[in-house]
Amino acid sequence: MNYATQHHIGHYQPTRTEKATGFAPTIGRVRTLDAKTKRRKPGAERQTAVRTDSNVTNGILKCTFLPKLKTAHSVQACRETTKTERDFYKSLSKLAEHYGIEPMQTKDFGFPYNIALSMWDMETKVKRTNINWDGFKLVQDSKKAFLTSEERYNTGTTLYYVPIVPLFKMLKDPKRKKTAQLLLSVCSYLYHIADIPYYRQEDSYLYWMYEMHKDWVEQDDETDATETYLSELRNAEYLGDRIEQKLFNRSNLKFFEQRLSRFKSLDTFDRECHKVARNAFALYTEYPTASVFRNAPLHEEDPYNDDYETEAIGMHKYISFIADTKGWLYESLTESINNEFNEYAEMEEPTISKSFDGSKTTATNLDFENRLFALLDDLCTQLYDYKRTGK
Repeated sequence: MNYATQHHIGHYQPTRTEKATGFAPTIGRVRTLDAKTKRRKPGAERQTAVRTDSNVTNGILKCTFLPKLKTAHSVQACRETTKTERDFYKSLSKLAEHYGIEPMQTKDFGFPYNIALSMWDMETKVKRTNINWDGFKLVQDSKKAFLTSEERYNTGTTLYYVPIVPLFKMLKDPKRKKTAQLLLSVCSYLYHIADIPYYRQEDSYLYWMYEMHKDWVEQDDETDATETYLSELRNAEYLGDRIEQKLFNRSNLKFFEQRLSRFKSLDTFDRECHKVARNAFALYTEYPTASVFRNAPLHEEDPYNDDYETEAIGMHKYISFIADTKGWLYESLTESINNEFNEYAEMEEPTISKSFDGSKTTATNLDFENRLFALLDDLCTQLYDYKRTGK
């Protein structure tokens, strides 16, 4: 099927929260961007309705309204109304079966309202049961009309930067050595299997951010703070190389299960670290080759399009190991990252698209991503707690 020839008949994708820029104050988890509104990607077709926070209690939100048909002119443009309806209901049946939903009976309504009503009903029902649901649309190619759906993991405009300095210090702490070895196995899994970028590798985004800051410090006029800045940079390089050597050793994966089974928790911190490690090992066992980028959006480069607003923040830019999440260097890095991200219209996120055109639909989902990003969040929390309390 040639997607270049498709025509969008209906687009029932709920409006997503605008992407944000700037940074919130440092917290115990991964760092989150501020709520400054970003511009919408040009040409994106959205409904005027806005997704409301589930915690809001408002009487009007409990009411049910039939959808306003916004794409009737496109549906009516189909030359073969009867065939379009037949194709639509066949595709709807496949989609409903895939998501385990009982669709509303709408065939008695007139065309094209029956199609619009069916799509509204399906949209309402699927998003209740699928946390990754991001909408669907009815498309027409040269042969038939059919539905396509999209599932997306919402990263919440978050920087998933895992600090390694706390891990280095934990390995030197006699009281926490066993705990550190457990987290070393977790990080080794993230490094080798989940494919989390490492800031000391030249092909990583943060490597060049660190290099850029090093050049700035060396080229600027010397001040009383210059040596402090250079010391932080040298420390980030040295500790980064030391920890990477440990992560590179696959014995951390070989003995992962053994470290889990033999680990004895001394306190709440140990128990939480053990929980993180159990979750990581479960992912490693169930998805032994899955990378965080396995469902990253694919984009075809257009050499004639120089509009920066059509670009997106790549996943490799907001997911990474990092030296530390405190100090002048980190604050300077995040300021630069914030300034760069301001130039983008959106963030790339793990996405699955499915076509219900009669061909076999694979049972793919975002279970791995849901669990991996939660793992990164929890791991960062534990590393932050160790750093904060000096445990």
